[in-house]
Amino acid sequence: MIVSTAAVLAASCNQKESGFKYTVDQFADIKIIRYQVPGWQDLSLQQKEYAYHLAEAAKWGRDILWDQNCRWNLQLRHAVEDVLQNYAGDRNCSEFEAFTIYAKRLFFSNGIHHHYAEDKFFPACDKEYFRKLLDAVGKASEADFLISYAYDPKVCPQRRSTSSEGDIVLESAVNFYDGVTRDEVETYYASIADPKDPTPVSYGLNTKVVKEDGEVIEKQWKAGGIYGPAIEKICEELELAAKVAENDIQKRAIGLLVEYYRSGDLRKWDEFNVEWVKDTIGTVDFVNGFVEDYNDPLGRKGSWEGHVNIKDAKASERSAILSANAQWFEDNSPVDPRFRKPKVKGISAKVINAVCLAGDAYPATPIGINLPNADWIRRDHGSKSVTIANISHAYDYSADESPVSVLTEFAWNEEEVARAKKYGSYASEIHTDLHECLGHGSGQLLKGVSSTAMGEYSSTLEEARADLFGLYYAADPKLVELGIMPDMEAYKAEYDNFVRNGLMVQFNRVELGRPNTEAHMQDRKLIAEWCYQQGDGKVIARKVRDGKSFFVVEDYEALRGLFGKLLAEIQRIKSEGDYEAGKALVETYAVQIDPVLHKEVLDRYNSLNLKPYGGFLNPEIVPVEKEGVITDYEIRYTDDYLGQMLDYGKRYGIL
Repeated sequence: MIVSTAAVLAASCNQKESGFKYTVDQFADIKIIRYQVPGWQDLSLQQKEYAYHLAEAAKWGRDILWDQNCRWNLQLRHAVEDVLQNYAGDRNCSEFEAFTIYAKRLFFSNGIHHHYAEDKFFPACDKEYFRKLLDAVGKASEADFLISYAYDPKVCPQRRSTSSEGDIVLESAVNFYDGVTRDEVETYYASIADPKDPTPVSYGLNTKVVKEDGEVIEKQWKAGGIYGPAIEKICEELELAAKVAENDIQKRAIGLLVEYYRSGDLRKWDEFNVEWVKDTIGTVDFVNGFVEDYNDPLGRKGSWEGHVNIKDAKASERSAILSANAQWFEDNSPVDPRFRKPKVKGISAKVINAVCLAGDAYPATPIGINLPNADWIRRDHGSKSVTIANISHAYDYSADESPVSVLTEFAWNEEEVARAKKYGSYASEIHTDLHECLGHGSGQLLKGVSSTAMGEYSSTLEEARADLFGLYYAADPKLVELGIMPDMEAYKAEYDNFVRNGLMVQFNRVELGRPNTEAHMQDRKLIAEWCYQQGDGKVIARKVRDGKSFFVVEDYEALRGLFGKLLAEIQRIKSEGDYEAGKALVETYAVQIDPVLHKEVLDRYNSLNLKPYGGFLNPEIVPVEKEGVITDYEIRYTDDYLGQMLDYGKRYGIL
């Protein structure tokens, strides 16, 4: 199927609504953005009801993530909510304003650690003022502990430790382990895993590992177990959703998901994912469960995540083209043929519009998703890949509301700026499509290699692998032939942006002197830094003008060759389970930031007075009744960030 370039470009663009304000709040290093839901009015009443119950199921998981991020997060959040709702003192003083900003940061990060950098952040108001607020709302008995938890830099300093010397399990604040060391956890899982199982279970995905009476055991996150009350509510809403599902596949999938939640049986989770992958015809779709393992220092435990979306049928035409040609991309990949899939199965790709974000996807959210994560399911049954259009567009529209631009500050010349303005947003979407639709689903492990062989480096290497796949193919003439890229100049905008961001711009998000620890940022630095060094200044050049540094692509064809070479090596590392080689790549190229360059980036970025991070407010799905009968479900937009957070605490706070 070939669609004209004009049609594909038109399909990729949701029109910006005149008068709709996207950026509604800004504080610390964060801005809060609203997103719209195109296509909602085109849904049937049944589809709207289905989406409504899926969204309710997603919201009931909020407390789970807070507790997973650190065991005392909920206690602190409840106290902060009490102050915001009930404090009767002066709310106009600078100290209360500082407290309110801290509260907003807590809500944004789902706890005391920065949502991206993973380091602990602190209130700007005085400790004694914080105590005064707690006393005023009846929290005096908890004040000493809560103040220590909020203010002491030695208490839970990192959500996920990335130490290369200490015990990353003991040093991480995540609530996945208690009283056990890294060696004990790895020994435990080695004792129960069967490396010869052709359908291996993702052991540890939905449990907490603890030591009781000297024995290492798992405690499950399930109905009747840890997080039981929240999971029961999730199940209730899922069962209501199943009654109005669009098709039998959706009903069966939800039934299996509920069985999994009630039993804790990971085989049921796998059965659910196999069934969920089959649904390629429904308009409404969802993610709900313990999914991504980025927050676990050992890459096993799934953080709770919820997402509800509707398909953008017109924009999905380009994704359908990629899916239909998945085997061609796999066969022509620059990796060793041993590591390619001989037969690509069931890659389903589409463009979606988010309806509800939840758990680890709220307020900050990805712009693309590829699931399931189990390699054997991808191999035998395929995967679903999505690009989230309305989130990407909301980011762009929010940026347009600012009078200053990161692009003009960090791009080398007007030619680069002009290319970015002409092609940048669209080329970035195509890279995301390739990353999610094909990159994550490409390649295969050799027989006997565990999907957890990369340990703490697995997330960074997997994201780098998918990014490289997208970068390599973004410049392939095949995309022009298929009508996806408009011409052979468009990909250069994404190459410019990736290099500029990977080597410089993204470090505005890291405190000076700190290492680069977040998996996606490590992935980008690894790729850009490796190519810069391999190219010896001839493929990517560092130029200086007026005391400012710029990284400029000098040879796009050679850069594509380097992307392909690194893709081949990372695929080899994953396919063979070469932990030491993976570790060496990450530690050499992804972690340390040149302090002089880092300071320059921070100074230049701060001069723009922009916020480096964005997150989102959910619209509300509101049932409309007439004479006791629900006749519609309306989308209503709010601009009250703090109000939504407090409302969610009251309505969905259960743990």
